[in-house]
Amino acid sequence: MASPMPRSPDYDLVLDSPLGRLALRCSGQGLTALDYVADEVPLRDPCNTLSSQAAEQLRHYFKDPSFVFDLPLDLQGTPFQQRIWSALIRIPSGKVLSYGALARLVGSGPRAIGGACRANPLPVIVPCHRVISTRGGLGGYGGATCGAGLEVKSWLLVHEGALSGFS
Repeated sequence: MASPMPRSPDYDLVLDSPLGRLALRCSGQGLTALDYVADEVPLRDPCNTLSSQAAEQLRHYFKDPSFVFDLPLDLQGTPFQQRIWSALIRIPSGKVLSYGALARLVGSGPRAIGGACRANPLPVIVPCHRVISTRGGLGGYGGATCGAGLEVKSWLLVHEGALSGFS
């Protein structure tokens, strides 16, 4: 007996992107999560106005990396995480900050910044990929310090013109 196809009933949108398949969740207040999901998760047309707007804006960003997202967000996290995510949104496309530089701006430590970036529920839209290591490396992405996570981070930074052929 064949196993059933994975379902995506809890996603308001599942779309293909240059980064692979992306899935979004919404609440009544805004976007709550963007997940990188396996190709086996079925595509899903937008279920509501917000997920339709998110699909349109994501497609626009993947065509034009200078595009600035303008979507309501419903980010659930600690007050510290909220403060860091707000700071991430203010980093312009094509620019990067080191974990240390961002820590100095917000009066924190680099490891705490890394933890808030790792907990970011809306990667790409809340651009944690724009924070890199002080030592000249990429740092991490979504908790990964090697492999597919860093490939995604590198792709995003090259796409935005922040790093040319960085690896």
